[in-house]
Amino acid sequence: MTPLCLPDRTPILIAEDEPFVALDLAATVQDAGGLVIGPAATVAEALALLDTQPVAAAILDVNLSDGDIGPVAERLIARGVPILFHTAVGLSDELRARFPNVVVFQKPSSPEDIVRDLAALVEPKPKVAIDGGDEIATVRRVRQSSGS
Repeated sequence: MTPLCLPDRTPILIAEDEPFVALDLAATVQDAGGLVIGPAATVAEALALLDTQPVAAAILDVNLSDGDIGPVAERLIARGVPILFHTAVGLSDELRARFPNVVVFQKPSSPEDIVRDLAALVEPKPKVAIDGGDEIATVRRVRQSSGS
């Protein structure tokens, strides 16, 4: 079986306040060929990184030491950056309502599953003609996680 990889040096933001989990996620991204942005242990750190670093996708813990990840997720989604949540407690009803299409990984998660979903999120999207006209739309596949 061919190992899953990210496109070369794809910048992936990691927001995680548990040091060992953050290191494990960083190693997973690096081993898959990605470039780690962070890890950020707070919402404030993650937002500061977004002001200075390009990001192609993000792995976000939902509860950081200074609050829930909502402001970071909102900024990323507004920029068209795909995200996945990585959490030990699942999503609150509020976060689930605000981000209904985001993939959620329950901790602990296998590195292979995380890389598979990250690779799918950052893969080039096929273009298709709309109604045979000249307009082109990007087709984006959305995967719902079976877990919470």
